[in-house]
Amino acid sequence: MLTDDKTTLASYPDIKDIFYNNGISYPTVLSKGYLLDNRGIGPNVAFISYTYESYSRLPKTPDGKELFKLIIDNEPLLEMYFCGNRSKYTDPVKTLNDIILKGELNQFTRVK
Repeated sequence: MLTDDKTTLASYPDIKDIFYNNGISYPTVLSKGYLLDNRGIGPNVAFISYTYESYSRLPKTPDGKELFKLIIDNEPLLEMYFCGNRSKYTDPVKTLNDIILKGELNQFTRVK
């Protein structure tokens, strides 16, 4: 995650933090090309040249300066919505897909 001015890293995951439910925390594919985050990203996310797999296999977490040099996209999101805590959904994937297909994403706060 970058600072608002995108000049430094605000935060980044430890190599152990990219796992979710006993696997790598890839986003879940939803309808119409949307993705459900499983990592905890925000509107200032940046992508680096490591894949999740290669990052998880590093012997130690790189420092912020090293990671900043690896940024390949500091504006990777086209849009982003805050849909509330996952715990409020019995089946978040089904519910969010239904909302997307009905064109009702405007009920959520658009953060990007």
